[in-house]
Amino acid sequence: MAHWLVKSEPSVWSWDDQVKAGAKGTHWDGVKNHTAKLNLMAMKLGDQVFFYHSNEGLEVVGIVEVIKEHYIANPGEPWVYVDFKAVKPLPKPVTLAQVKATPELAKMALVTSFRLSVQPVADDEWALVCKMGGL
Repeated sequence: MAHWLVKSEPSVWSWDDQVKAGAKGTHWDGVKNHTAKLNLMAMKLGDQVFFYHSNEGLEVVGIVEVIKEHYIANPGEPWVYVDFKAVKPLPKPVTLAQVKATPELAKMALVTSFRLSVQPVADDEWALVCKMGGL
């Protein structure tokens, strides 16, 4: 199982919105970057994904799970969707400032590729962020 991080502006789609989508989940859209698209295409059923509030909050707030692998968003366009459902919130959101202040996370894509909206997360990074978040 791989781990990932997806970013969303809370004013557009928040953690609370994701939770309200329930077990049926929702598709992840709005990705218009080829590297992010390739990351979506690499996701597999059951992969765990950090849900990150971008622009407002700048923090990892929860975990979602891939419930449907990539599919074509709109015929004739190169973009794909992946469906997620909320799994659980982090008891303590983990801020970007905390991630940047943690030497073991210096190579995390959240630090090195900050603008990328869909990112891989290494297993050791996943474990440490989960611990920082109270899981």
